[in-house]
Amino acid sequence: MLKAPCYILSDAHIGFAPGHVEQAVISFLRYAAQTAGSVVINGDLFEFWFEWRTVLPRRGFRTLAALAEVVDAGVPVLMIAGNHDCWGGEILRKDVGVDYRFGPWIGDVAGWRVHIEHGDGLRPKEDKRYRALRAVLRNGLAIRSFRWIHPDIATPLATHSSHTSRTYSARDGGRGLRDAADRVSAANSAVDVVLFGHSHVATLERLNAGAVYGNAGSWLDQPTFLRVTEDEIALRQWDGLAESANLHTFHRSAKEALA
Repeated sequence: MLKAPCYILSDAHIGFAPGHVEQAVISFLRYAAQTAGSVVINGDLFEFWFEWRTVLPRRGFRTLAALAEVVDAGVPVLMIAGNHDCWGGEILRKDVGVDYRFGPWIGDVAGWRVHIEHGDGLRPKEDKRYRALRAVLRNGLAIRSFRWIHPDIATPLATHSSHTSRTYSARDGGRGLRDAADRVSAANSAVDVVLFGHSHVATLERLNAGAVYGNAGSWLDQPTFLRVTEDEIALRQWDGLAESANLHTFHRSAKEALA
């Protein structure tokens, strides 16, 4: 169970994002270390993350240190692998202490039954080619082979190849992932909330099948996040020092989204 308040963010793309975005993420994580009951990173916190046996990506160091501060403060952190940071391992799990997993994750968040997944590859037709590529990139042999490439060569090679997806903003306005969330809700009536990232479209709305769909959006666009308590799920924005009032809210008792 992840305790309230649970803060959920995604798609910061640290390593590609401008410096002010990284600083905002760091300040937010330090704030969460003092106020959160739990934190969820729903994919693509880093533009590129790969763990060599004795080397870690330099560009994510300060964010990684802030993440460790959250864990050291006693706040559990669940990190779902995205399409940019799906090569995590011992550094994230053992050295930093986050619960690093490949989605989907289904569990209790502040009393809500929640399905969490980054969202890459979930559109049936549009993501068909990507699903085939993902199977190759996440293959154990491919990962071991990539580890033999020197980091100074491997890192720019990986970041250059990911240019399209890091500047990606859903052409369908996020409808493809909303449809995917509807399918998840229809397949499991016990789920109260479906959470995705990936589309870079901040969303909080009721699904046709009854559950709530939330997407924390992308910090490349604006620093939005989701805050979950026993009573409500809220979409908020970070201003560098404090969290905003609710931009959108779903109350458990009201059973509807309020602007």
